[in-house]
Amino acid sequence: MSEQTKSNDAELRARLTPEQYHVTQEKGTERAFTGKYWNHKEDGKYHCIVCGELLFDSSTKFDSGCGWPSFNQQVTPEAIDVHADHSHGMVREEIVCHKCGAHLGHVFPDGPKPTGLRYCVNSASIQFEK
Repeated sequence: MSEQTKSNDAELRARLTPEQYHVTQEKGTERAFTGKYWNHKEDGKYHCIVCGELLFDSSTKFDSGCGWPSFNQQVTPEAIDVHADHSHGMVREEIVCHKCGAHLGHVFPDGPKPTGLRYCVNSASIQFEK
């Protein structure tokens, strides 16, 4: 690990809560129905907790019943990167912040129209702003 990586890691550990660090840097998952935003209904924007990048608009948030914040599209096609995730004996599509690579959650093909997608996001990975 380079000195730059160590200092970035130390800064992140100091700035983020243990749960935010675990979710965004170690690909963790918060328990369903426990996150700050799973049932949040205010109008506004959701940003990456690590770098502040704009990721989602509240107009695309919906109640999927899964216990995590769910959105049917990202704010721009470039906001989020998708990677294959073969962990835990499953095949899923991991979503990460395009700007900093923070783990956000997963995307599934069972969302509402017009996209048919469900971006299932950990509350610990995002910050809401009105």
